[in-house]
Parts: sequence; structure tokens; C-alpha cells
Amino acid sequence: MNNLFANLPSVLPDELTDRLIDGTSVRIERIVSQGQSSPQDFWYDQEETEWVIVLRGAARLQFEADNISMEMRAGDFVEIPAHQKHRVQWTDPDEVTIWLAVFYCEQV
Repeated sequence: MNNLFANLPSVLPDELTDRLIDGTSVRIERIVSQGQSSPQDFWYDQEETEWVIVLRGAARLQFEADNISMEMRAGDFVEIPAHQKHRVQWTDPDEVTIWLAVFYCEQV
């Protein structure tokens, strides 16, 4: 058995991404952040839909359309449709933020 809160690094100079499931139609990742954010002019533009939840810590997502920012704390989740441009605007520098992200393709 594995634990999403286990094996956290004591020093986190870069965001850490662990692929937990990598199937043909779904990918599940644990992402660990502490003070990291997307580069200023960088936007994720993903082929898949992403459902993401903050399990621990805090973060802020920014969406290019309408320039909306979304504060996220433990338990908060959001579905980000494919090609909806977004970025990580901020993660808590004082506490580890643990995300669980599920990537999948919409059925046509």
C-alpha cells in the first residue's frame, strides 16, 4: 500500500510530480509544491481535461480567459477542460502543497 503523504522531500527547490497511474485513457499524478509557480508568461494548454484537488496546503490558479484567479485550499477541486489556458499563480511558500491531478480525454 502507498500513501499520498509519504516520501515528501525535506527540501523542495522544484515542484515534484509523481505519476501514480499512467493508463491509455487516464493519468493520475501527485504534485508537490512549496512556493513554486508557473513562469510569468507561461500558460498550460493541455490536450486532456484535468480534474485537480488540493489535499494539503494552499495555491492559486489563474485562468487566461477573463483573467480569473481561484484560491484553493485543502479539499478544494476544479475541473479544467482541455485547452482552457491556466497557470499556477502561487503556492504556499511556508507549507507543502499536495495536489492530486487526474487527466483524461473527453469522450466524443
